[in-house]
Parts: sequence; structure tokens; C-alpha cells
Amino acid sequence: MNTSLADGVKLAADVNYFVAGFQNKDIGVAIAPPFTHLAEISKVIDNDRICLTAQNCSSEPSGAFTGEVSASMLAGIGVKAVIIGHSERREYFRESGELLAKKVGQVLNEGMKPIFCIGETLDQRESGKQEEVVSSQLEEGLFHLTEEEFRNIIIAYEPVWAIGTGKTASPEQAQDMHNFIRKTVKNKYGTELAENLTILYGGSCKPSNAKEIFSQPDVDGGLIGGASLKSDDFGAIIGSF
Repeated sequence: MNTSLADGVKLAADVNYFVAGFQNKDIGVAIAPPFTHLAEISKVIDNDRICLTAQNCSSEPSGAFTGEVSASMLAGIGVKAVIIGHSERREYFRESGELLAKKVGQVLNEGMKPIFCIGETLDQRESGKQEEVVSSQLEEGLFHLTEEEFRNIIIAYEPVWAIGTGKTASPEQAQDMHNFIRKTVKNKYGTELAENLTILYGGSCKPSNAKEIFSQPDVDGGLIGGASLKSDDFGAIIGSF
């Protein structure tokens, strides 16, 4: 929940300028502005190079749900992906696995990609329950999907304990959890699907640590928070590939 419309559009235009000069077209870039900015930002970015993404959506298709924004409304303005189950949504808005599964369904129904967030808190990490927590989040939110549906899923691992706490997850800790996630998906959906799954890392990624984190074999990219509010920092993170 950052930036005015004018500032958001300028930030998106700056990112677009950077991406336009980027030679490696194999690297995917997405930006997830607030709902109020999406329609305007879609006009200033190259939608073939940058995936316009929403931060959330409703679990319902339409109706008397004042203040909600449906997946079909987002698809109608050119949104291609939606972040579902971000740690802040889970914590502050008490979003359950059952609710998130419904949101995933809405996003898939509209032909968009869910970026599904999972991760453990500090208490859960310190009591050694991180794998149990992550496994149960995958099961509740995603494992009802068919193989065909699951191919459209992007997973973002957020070590909640390493976001804004002063603690940092090491590249090795990131790799260990990403590897566990891939193995868990492999057990459910098979090797081919697991190997082609994109797993993003979302724990205080910045220009100074991006290259080391992204060099881990099971880390396919980042879900960038504060560093994405400065186009130079975001550009440097993209450039670290």
C-alpha cells in the first residue's frame, strides 16, 4: 500500500524503460501495483515484456461484496497474474487455506496465473516446524488442483521471520526450503511438473544479496518488497540475473 497514482505510474514507466534496454528476454519481470494504479500503469508498460500483476483478489466471482475486487475485473484491465496468500494477508486479514484455495480458483478461471505465497513465522522456524507448515499450506491451497491447472501456478516462498525483523535467511536456508517445496510438489504431481515449477524467494531480497540468492539451484527468482519501490534497486535486482 504505497505510492500515489502519479508516483506509481512514474515508477512503472522507469521500470519499463530499464526492461526495454535489457537484452535477455528469457528473464520474466512482473510488477504488482495497488488496485487503483493498474489500469493507468497498463498504458505505460510493454505488456509483452512486463507481467501486470495484482496484489490480491476476491474469493467470489461477483455480487454483494462491497469493497472487493473480482478476478474478472482484473482480467478485464489486462492483469496477467495475481498474488494470493501473501504473508501480510494471512497474518493481518486471517486468510485461511480454504479461502485462498477459492481465490486460486477464481484467478485460474479468468486465465491468469496465481503467485501463491507460503512461508513460516519465527516461532514456527525456531520450533523446527517450517517444513510441516509449508507442506500444509501447499496442501490446503493448491493440492486440490489438477496437473493441468497446477502448471499455471507460481510459488513464492516467504520466510516471514526474515521480513522486517533484522534477521536474514541465508542463501543456503532459502535453497533448502525451495528444494523441499520442489520435492513436495514432485511427490504430488511428478518430476516433470516439479522441475518446471517457478519458485520465487520473498525474504528481504535487495541488490546486495540478490545475485547470491538467485544463484541457488532451486531459486528461480524473487518476490521483491521494499526494494521494488526504487526503480534503480529493482533494476539492479533484475540485472543480477
